[in-house]
Amino acid sequence: MLVAERHQKIVELVNLRSSVRVTELSELFSVTEETIRRDLEKLEKENKLKRSHGGAVSVQTEEREVHFREREITNVNEKKMIAFEAVKHVKSGERIILDASTTAWYMAKALENIPLTVITNSVRVAIELSKKEKVTVISTGGMLLPQSMSYVGPLAERSLDMYHVNKTFLSCKGVDPASGLSDSNEMQALLKKRMIEIADETILMADSSKFGTRAFSQIDRLHDRYRVITDSGIDKANLARLKDITENITIVG
Repeated sequence: MLVAERHQKIVELVNLRSSVRVTELSELFSVTEETIRRDLEKLEKENKLKRSHGGAVSVQTEEREVHFREREITNVNEKKMIAFEAVKHVKSGERIILDASTTAWYMAKALENIPLTVITNSVRVAIELSKKEKVTVISTGGMLLPQSMSYVGPLAERSLDMYHVNKTFLSCKGVDPASGLSDSNEMQALLKKRMIEIADETILMADSSKFGTRAFSQIDRLHDRYRVITDSGIDKANLARLKDITENITIVG
C-alpha cells in the first residue's frame, strides 16, 4: 500500500470511529507503531485529524450511518417490491454480490434455494443465506460497523481483489443523475465502488426517496451499463434525466 493511500484510509477510519489507537493502526496496516506516529504527525499538520495520547481523534463531525433497525421501517413496501424484482435477475450458478443495504437483506430473504455463490459484507445477509444449503456464502470480513452490521475497511476491500462476479446488487444513500451514486459513509462508499468494479453488471436497487439526493461520499457515476430498479414514486424530472443515461430501468409498484 502506498503511503498516500494509507494516510487516506487512516483519516477515513478516524472520522468513522471518532478515535483510533496507534497499536490498532499498526496491526491493520502491517507497519510499525513509529511509522503510524509519523503518519499521524503529518496528518495533524494538514488538519486532517488531531493526535491524542496513544492515537488520534477526528476533527470533524461526519454524517453517521443510519441504524439498520431504523432503515427496516423506512419505505418498507417499496424496498420489498424492488428486492423481489431484483431476484428475477439472478440465475442458477451465478456469482453475485449483495451489499449491506436493507433492500439486499430483503433480496436475500426472497432468493430461492438454488446453486449460487454470494459475496457480501453484511452480517445479516450472510445469516439469512445460511438457511439455504445450496447457496455458498463468502463474507468479506473486515472492520464491523455495528450500526449497519456490515464489514468495511482495507481488509474488506482487499478481500474482493481475488474475485470476479456476474452481478453486483447494491443500494446507496443518494442517487443524482448528474453526480451519480453516493453514501453517507466513506468506507461503505469505497467498498461499494470496488464491488462495482469486479462485476460484469451492476443492479442499482434504489427506492424513489434516494433520487435527487447527494450524500457525503461519492461511489460512482451513473452510466448506461447500470440496471436501475426503483418504484413508481420517482418524480418525472429525475426519471427523465435517468432515461437519458440508461435504458435499463424497471419501475415497480
